[in-house]
This record gives sequence, C-alpha cells and structure tokens, in this order.
Amino acid sequence: MTQPPLTPGTPGWAEGTAKAALASRVRPSLVLDERIARELLQEAARFDVSAGGRFSAGPAGVQVWSGPWDGTGGTHGSAVHLGSVDWTYDTPSKNYVTIYRSMVTQAGIDADETTESILTTVLRLVGQTVDGPRIEQPTPPARDPFRG
Repeated sequence: MTQPPLTPGTPGWAEGTAKAALASRVRPSLVLDERIARELLQEAARFDVSAGGRFSAGPAGVQVWSGPWDGTGGTHGSAVHLGSVDWTYDTPSKNYVTIYRSMVTQAGIDADETTESILTTVLRLVGQTVDGPRIEQPTPPARDPFRG
C-alpha cells in the first residue's frame, strides 16, 4: 500500500524542511566562542524570515532562505530554502559552538549557491569570515613545577 504524498496541512508535513542536495563537512571545524554564537543567533533572529529577512535560526543551526516567508498563516509561500549551517553546542569545550556542516538544497544549487556561499552568508551576520581565525586559543596553564 503506497502512502499519499505529504502536502501542506497533512500530518507529517514539516514546513520548511528540505533535502540536502550538497553537503560539506567544515574541516577543520569552525569554532565560535559563546559571545559570537549568541550574537549570531540574535542577528539571525533580527533578520528572521517571519520579519522580512531570509534566516531561520534554531538550536541546531541557521537556515538560509531566498526571502521572507510570505505565505498565508506564516508559511514559507514563495520563499525557498537555499541551505543551512549546522552546529553543536559545548564542543570542543563548554560555551563554544562548533560549525561542522554547511549544506545546499537543490533550490540553492539552482540559485548558484555553494556550501561556502551559504556558510559565508551566515558568518557575515556577525562580521566573521570563512578564512578568518577559527578560535582564539586561551593560553595553556603553566606546567606544574612540582611534577616530575
């Protein structure tokens, strides 16, 4: 027995979900400190798709859309999901965010987006670059002089 296709309004339909057509692991992983990560989420919220922007941020990353959601009842309408930047919290240590993947949907590929352009678009929200410093390493503690 075949299942009917999922369409808006049917159970199981998730507004804004898209399948990755192209995904890249960010290597070495890009690590942001807590201040920059918090600022990134605030800026993505300021330019949220529901407020006329093109970003949709959540606990696992930021989605990039072609434009604001203009559909009835706050749905995406004519906007299409171009790609996403995914991260994890508290890695490599507490209060840091590690960006481990950038992905592009088929709509993003059709709009000439790449995994690097999606990552660049998200990082630009807080003045960061792909080529910039990945993390400011704290000075390691001095070696214990009493250990042999």
